[in-house]
Amino acid sequence: MITPFSIRSHFDYLHEQISLFCEELAEADIVSADYYQLPLITKEDENKAPETIHVEKVSGTSALNKAINAYKDLYLDKKISGKIIQRHPGLITVNDKNLYIQSRLREVNKAKSDFKNLILSIENNDARFDAVHSSIPNLVTLAAYRKIHSEIADPYSIRFTWMTKHAIRTLSKDTALKMLNNSSNYTNPRMIDQQSWISLVETEKLRVSNLNEKSKLRIRRPTRVSPEVNIRFTAENRYHVSAALPFILFNPDRNTKLGTLTNYEKVENHPRKRAYNFLVDRIYLEKLGE
Repeated sequence: MITPFSIRSHFDYLHEQISLFCEELAEADIVSADYYQLPLITKEDENKAPETIHVEKVSGTSALNKAINAYKDLYLDKKISGKIIQRHPGLITVNDKNLYIQSRLREVNKAKSDFKNLILSIENNDARFDAVHSSIPNLVTLAAYRKIHSEIADPYSIRFTWMTKHAIRTLSKDTALKMLNNSSNYTNPRMIDQQSWISLVETEKLRVSNLNEKSKLRIRRPTRVSPEVNIRFTAENRYHVSAALPFILFNPDRNTKLGTLTNYEKVENHPRKRAYNFLVDRIYLEKLGE
């Protein structure tokens, strides 16, 4: 059984390791530091995807201080929005020949993983929420989970980009029809009157009803755009990770090309954008191949 004591103990250890990591990073041999300040998310922003995002670049000691504060950013405090987690893109390059910072960072990420696994072992979502927030008031749980990404090799380049991801869920024909039936019961549809709403949902239900019973369906819903770090060694050897927290490059090579995070502007007709033929546009429902 997961007890409040075990939750608090795991978190206290995680908090201690983050504090030690930040203290050691503040005293480390920093080569460069860049932090990209993103706008604070308001209550009004929670349920809409931004068309543009202004980025303010900070460098040097100020950037390092902001990065350290980002690693410690675990609580709701006076944040305007508690629904959308604040992101802290940045890039720190640091000399760490004795591997002290790397060792501490591994312990921080292990403590994050252990804490996450402990919380996720509580099966019921409501029980999980109550257990965490009664043990650690005002904790933003996802912030505690977020890994601090780093690289110890010598990449060709480290650059930033904006990525729109998708929340994907596969479902059967019956499940899709149940979802649409529930939609019919909504009493406060947006933009249109109740009768028009019911007519719209009935049309959607008819499309799904006409499918084969064994048809496979998928909801592919776009989520908020978020910054990512792209690490490239060669054209074939590359990877990308979340830029939710400042990325760290250890013992940097002076030939590694470092990029910046630019302002985000939504592109309506991007040449690489895939055209989706949704069965039900409203809920991003598409039929998979047989």
